[in-house]
Amino acid sequence: MHRKLMGFLVVLMATAAFAAPGQPQVTEGSLAILGKDGQAQALCPLKHTDVRAEISGFITRVTVTQQFWNPSKEKIEAVYVFPLPQNAAVDDMTLKVGARTVRGLIKRREEAQAIYQAARQAGHVAALLDQERPNIFTQSVANIMPGENVTVEISYVELLKYEAGSYEFVFPMVVGPRYIPGAPTGKQGGGWAPDTTRVPDASRITPPVTPPGTRAGHDVSIEVKLDAGVPIEEYRSTSHMIVSERTGSSSAVIRLKELAVIPNKDFILKYDVAGGKIEDALLTHKGKNGGFFTFILQPPDRIAESEVTPREIVFVIDTSGSQSGFPLEKSKKLAELALAHLHPQDTFNIITFAGNTQILFDEPVPATEKNLDRARVLLGNLTGGGGTEMMKAIRASLDPSDSQDHLRVALFFTDGYVGNDMEIIGEVQKHPNARVFSLGIGNSVNRFLLDKMAEAGRGEVEYVTLERDADPVVQRLFERVRTPVLTDISIDWGGLPVVMVQPERIPDLFSAKPVIVTGRYAGPAPQSGVIRLRGKRAGQPFVRQIKVNLPAAEPRHDVLATLWARNRIDSIMSKDWAGAQNGSMEKDLREQIIALGLQFRLMTQFTSFVAVEEMTVTEGGQPRTVQVPVEMPEGVSYQGVFGEKDELKSTRYAPASPGVGGGRYLGKSANGAVGYAQSQVAREMVAVDAESARPLSAEDRKRADMAAKLHPTLVAAVECLQSNVKKPCGPAPGSKLSIQVWLVDKSPATLAQLKALGFELVLDPKTAKLVIGRLPVEKLEALAKLAVVRYVAPQV
Repeated sequence: MHRKLMGFLVVLMATAAFAAPGQPQVTEGSLAILGKDGQAQALCPLKHTDVRAEISGFITRVTVTQQFWNPSKEKIEAVYVFPLPQNAAVDDMTLKVGARTVRGLIKRREEAQAIYQAARQAGHVAALLDQERPNIFTQSVANIMPGENVTVEISYVELLKYEAGSYEFVFPMVVGPRYIPGAPTGKQGGGWAPDTTRVPDASRITPPVTPPGTRAGHDVSIEVKLDAGVPIEEYRSTSHMIVSERTGSSSAVIRLKELAVIPNKDFILKYDVAGGKIEDALLTHKGKNGGFFTFILQPPDRIAESEVTPREIVFVIDTSGSQSGFPLEKSKKLAELALAHLHPQDTFNIITFAGNTQILFDEPVPATEKNLDRARVLLGNLTGGGGTEMMKAIRASLDPSDSQDHLRVALFFTDGYVGNDMEIIGEVQKHPNARVFSLGIGNSVNRFLLDKMAEAGRGEVEYVTLERDADPVVQRLFERVRTPVLTDISIDWGGLPVVMVQPERIPDLFSAKPVIVTGRYAGPAPQSGVIRLRGKRAGQPFVRQIKVNLPAAEPRHDVLATLWARNRIDSIMSKDWAGAQNGSMEKDLREQIIALGLQFRLMTQFTSFVAVEEMTVTEGGQPRTVQVPVEMPEGVSYQGVFGEKDELKSTRYAPASPGVGGGRYLGKSANGAVGYAQSQVAREMVAVDAESARPLSAEDRKRADMAAKLHPTLVAAVECLQSNVKKPCGPAPGSKLSIQVWLVDKSPATLAQLKALGFELVLDPKTAKLVIGRLPVEKLEALAKLAVVRYVAPQV
């Protein structure tokens, strides 16, 4: 092997090949965010995402290939925030540069980031994959040279969801805009939100969103190779148009009908298998890491209760800005149908939440016609707007259950678009006398939060797309609330040598889905081994016996080790959700997760993949970082989240941080929360101090005029220079700042004015009224005074 190749790792997975693109064209599929006039408004370095899934029985292996391309004249670093399924076990990443491929290394997160930054500084092409949440990831690719393609391939495995004869495969395509509570503390990432006291990584989970009239340049293609193992009766996508080919009675190949789809909603594929019921199954693997098993245990049939047990049901409805319009109308429709399913002996209440929480009754009331009419009036008057202060709603709905001896059922209607997911899950865990059922409303909801809320609240979750019929959802929901299929579930292992079984506590079953248990075994067990599934069905004891065989050697099904490790990590995380949220997880728990991630080559909150192409060293200075924008999820109102669109916002898709000149979305509420504020940008401010009703002073007016054109960070830099403070408070005099300048026009005369100020041009997109370059910090104020300048922001 050539010495220059010694640093390469053996490639274990095939990498998709892409033809080198020609000169970019401003078309629907090009690398630009397009305005209504067809002009590019920002660069987009992600060109295409290709998804290949292979489904075998319960398990799917998915390979996601992201093609990054640099259309600019200087080298760049691309940063892309994207979703994967909340239960995915991400176990591989490869980097491809030209014909060379490097397999990623799994490292502690800090170590992986240090390796990446060192490679970035040295000019090596490198890729870093971080997990921000179990369903949110950040892909960073450094030193992409002009015109060059860099491909990153990510692989994961997942257990499919199964219920009553139907399987479901979901691939999420977009990270919805999260509401961020807490007081701002700074910014470590390139997102539109600052980090806060309650969401310390907010800037890493809020990628810039394309405004109305524009779209992200990248698109997605999906192919699913399906082998169900048993005859397939029907398959369908409830989200996209598909084309398919039957390759056998139990197999098919399914693709998106359009080869290049805008990634703005989840892809959902469902298929029904013959018989409508699976059999009990045991899968095993015995390899270098030991023995692993997965039991798939079929629950009993539902038995109707002879008596209807009264329930206390609290409807908790999200009315925040992201639910504005059709999503909220869907929630109202579901709630109205649910009210009609209440029995007279039931008690109920309605809580709505956005920036504040509204409670209809002082306490749950009987489901009389008079009380139901009041509830219907409330529903009819609901409108969407404001932030998603979900924690207030959690506490308002669940706190009363702590001091009562009867069961309270809380039904949450929401998209789950919050940044403090783990804090909320931890809060649900604190209320054992309540059951939480989640209804995800929308086409790209936060499934991690909604799944875990239901799990922590010992309830169920249901997802309702905006096109889905509401009636069967509500019917099924109330059937589950009233009559669980199986409760008080346990497994008698009969002396088998099993350890570290997940889940540690098996939840009650509310639907016809199997009990899935993973674990490890220390030694072989004979064919005569027997386990017993115990529980209560309609209050009566239930027992099922299953014969098992744990082999001494089984090289097949090696993916079971990965799935067990992923479930084990989930279990450990659940012991300290609050610590996971604020970055202070108990050290012992953190180390257990890191050990599992390193041993089983898995992405976690604390382990990352890093790959460095050591042969390529790019020339020149440091790469310019380009944040890849994402689509607004289908059905979500841009105005409901970010406020009414204005001319400035249409050209600056990443809103500024809070303060004068900041974007609408990031206003600061009275309680310090950063969220769906409705503040105007500085150039729209009236020249009156709102609190004192006195005209603004000349100094205040000057600052307001400057803030109308400069990002708040740049305003602070100017004021620091003018303050004559001896202690450094900003960029040193004479230093040059990297900035992006939005212009009224881009004529030679305009560019000459910029040059006269000392502006050094770095990038000049020909299709946008934007230039990127460097300027001495002392010249910022003079730049803001130029009539040809519309807005100036830092180039991160």
